[in-house]
Amino acid sequence: MAVSSDLRLSVIGTGYLGATHAVCMAELGFDVVGVDVDPVRIGRLAAGETPFFEPGLEELLRKNLEAHRLRFTTAVADAAATADVHFICVGTPQLPGTHAADMRHVDAALTGLLKAGIRPGALVVGKSTVPVGTAMRLAERLDAEAPAVELAWNPEFLREGFTIDDTLRPDRLVFGLRPDPARARIAEAVLRRVYAALINAGVPVVVADYPTAELVKLASNAFLATKISFINAMAEICEVTGGDITDLSSALSYDSRIGGRFLHAGLGFGGGCLPKDIRAFQARADELGVGRALDFLAEVDAINSRRRARTVSLTTRLLGGTVANKKIAVLGAAFKPSSDDIRDSPALDVAGALHRAGATVTVYDPAAIPNCRAAHPQLTYANNAVHAAAGADILLHLTEWSEFRELDPAMLTRVVAGTIVIDGRNALDPAAWRAAGWSYHALGRPA
Repeated sequence: MAVSSDLRLSVIGTGYLGATHAVCMAELGFDVVGVDVDPVRIGRLAAGETPFFEPGLEELLRKNLEAHRLRFTTAVADAAATADVHFICVGTPQLPGTHAADMRHVDAALTGLLKAGIRPGALVVGKSTVPVGTAMRLAERLDAEAPAVELAWNPEFLREGFTIDDTLRPDRLVFGLRPDPARARIAEAVLRRVYAALINAGVPVVVADYPTAELVKLASNAFLATKISFINAMAEICEVTGGDITDLSSALSYDSRIGGRFLHAGLGFGGGCLPKDIRAFQARADELGVGRALDFLAEVDAINSRRRARTVSLTTRLLGGTVANKKIAVLGAAFKPSSDDIRDSPALDVAGALHRAGATVTVYDPAAIPNCRAAHPQLTYANNAVHAAAGADILLHLTEWSEFRELDPAMLTRVVAGTIVIDGRNALDPAAWRAAGWSYHALGRPA
């Protein structure tokens, strides 16, 4: 897929999005410099080490470092002086005390480029998830301070655990361009050069204005969150009626208008994107005077939170009404499998609540334990699933790593104190666990 290009690229911000984008752009054949204010992160990346777990990324990083297509620096002046295209890939976390997005990192990225003397004729490309209206605001700033520099918005649609595929084989590319047709054509032409290999491979391109490009990402995340919370709302109904949410989901999935993706009931969503993005979307709608249009997202968020509380309540009930002095094994800590990201992790939310209620909680996760130890030192951690389960009164499966589905439930009965399992992800085989002597429980399914 690699192409040869005389375009030189910079990527501002080297978190999940930025590090992946920098590596993948180098893989396409570009000369890429990654920039970040964190010298420790830059040092690790420059040494060929990713500062987070993402399947396949470290190998691709080392390959492109060795090919001298990729380098990392804390000096934004280096990027401003050498690059033709600058991708802004910084985070937009939730602003403390509000639901709004914190835009300081995006603004600082542009400020850094301007202060460093961004070259005339350069293209700045926003990839961060931002409130609608941000691109136009930044474009107006460029017009005032660097009128020979153009701006485009090219939102990302990455799934942690699949970021390489989602960058090199995306299901679409969205180019948000300014309303001036002549300037828009210039920016679009550059973006088409950057993504030529992907476009030639058949990836569709949607050319839109700034607000539409911003809204594509926001609307996409809102829709996915709504679909997840919808099926979890149906799970609540199943729990009081005796229905089985897995059968219900299966039946719904055959309807081509609905489909089966993101229609899997369980503990709900977490991570650094969906929760904060739907809240920021609501906050921006309120600012624009159309908050009622997104009122439903508040209930989407509430349904998601209730699944965590429901898991704590179910655990308490199964342990006789109290978890005090009980030993609880939690399998999973990352917010999703194939990641070490623990931001807004449903699994850790449940584990923390049970610990505060007096339980001894032992957690195991294939990738996220180092992050967990730093953020949640009050919990106990194990090196594998069997050690986590040793002496446990109940076993909670809360992140659906494949290795947990492959566990031998009969073997585990020999190490636990109580054979009760809660499948918070509806991913284990109920028949196999029950046949091994376990009392199997899952959200939205009959006991």
